[in-house]
Amino acid sequence: MRYAYYPGCSSESSARDQHTSSIAVTRALGIDLVEIPGWSCCGATPAHQTDRLLAASLPAANLLWARDMGLDVAVNCAACYNRLKTANYEVQHQPEMRKKVAAALNRDYDGSVKVRHIVEVLLEDFGVKNLETRLRHSLNGLKIAAYYGCLLVRPHEVTQFDDPENPQSVDTLVTALGGESLDWPCKVSCCGNSLSLTTRSDMVVDFSDAIIGMAASAGAECIAVACPLCQVNLDLRQSDIQKKTGRNYQMPVLYITQLIGLCLGLSFAELGLNKLVVSPSAVIKVVNENSFKF
Repeated sequence: MRYAYYPGCSSESSARDQHTSSIAVTRALGIDLVEIPGWSCCGATPAHQTDRLLAASLPAANLLWARDMGLDVAVNCAACYNRLKTANYEVQHQPEMRKKVAAALNRDYDGSVKVRHIVEVLLEDFGVKNLETRLRHSLNGLKIAAYYGCLLVRPHEVTQFDDPENPQSVDTLVTALGGESLDWPCKVSCCGNSLSLTTRSDMVVDFSDAIIGMAASAGAECIAVACPLCQVNLDLRQSDIQKKTGRNYQMPVLYITQLIGLCLGLSFAELGLNKLVVSPSAVIKVVNENSFKF
């Protein structure tokens, strides 16, 4: 299996641990991610709030480079995934937008490059049963709240990935790893990350508090995410929540790729576990930490 890999800007900053764990997991499974040469920012939140043409042209440029490689695109950031899928949707369904994007890039793009999230690659291309044969360790019934956020499954007509109200893809991976995937009501609630760019960080704290609080009420010992924006909010904001409300959750928030990597027996360094704000030690203890390499 070979894909044109789009890392996204956060892979070099706040989500380096998602990037490194994705690379480590796919390498261990024999999935070849070939980084798109010269890839550039997809525009993320700022572009589509500012200029629709810019918001379509930035991801389309990366998709054109992937087309030149003759490969489908694999991406691990839910925000980047959403923007690349949106660019495909708009050039396919809006002829005028396609013309404008072609003029901006000096090349026509028809929206034909398939965009896959790493979760899709693992589930649909590699396969759960194949993954289970590679596992060296189990989550041993660890209670996990799978959190999808806004961007991985919405809007459904664009992403065409999982159920937009009750998605199950990350839950399926958690179960395959031997964890207990919890049924809880906030798996697609917004964490308010884009508000972090404004002066409304107080709302971000409230949103994060509601999500983590609901996960804790459901019995979660860990939250599994597939989006770097969500991970930063839920992990980093726990100290702000404690200052504001007195609630000290100490809830580990791990990328699903980090959980998979633990069960594959990959090292802490490869999985970027030292980058997490809330210690993952409670998770590691459940997964027979004596077997892991440091």
